[in-house]
Amino acid sequence: MPHVITSLCIRDGACVEVCPVSCIVPGPKGDPNWPYFYIDPDTCIDCGACVPVCPAQAIFPEDEVPEAYRKDIEENRRFFTEGPGYWDFNLEHERVRETAR
Repeated sequence: MPHVITSLCIRDGACVEVCPVSCIVPGPKGDPNWPYFYIDPDTCIDCGACVPVCPAQAIFPEDEVPEAYRKDIEENRRFFTEGPGYWDFNLEHERVRETAR
């Protein structure tokens, strides 16, 4: 069962750094919409390493996503099924860009 980053995400990026399978990616360049980070449900190994490092407590196992954030499950899945999915990014560059907003 994959984990899901909900719209509680504050775009910290610590989740990306600890993911052992690199299945967490930021939203596309220039996209101001949430969630800034997405978890590929087909690659996530459900290790939970991302959960304790999230300062906003925005990451949940899919079956434990609070009702108010259930729509985020489909948004996350759509990111990988309809695009853009994976893209080449530099986490430090994305952090600087986010800080500038």
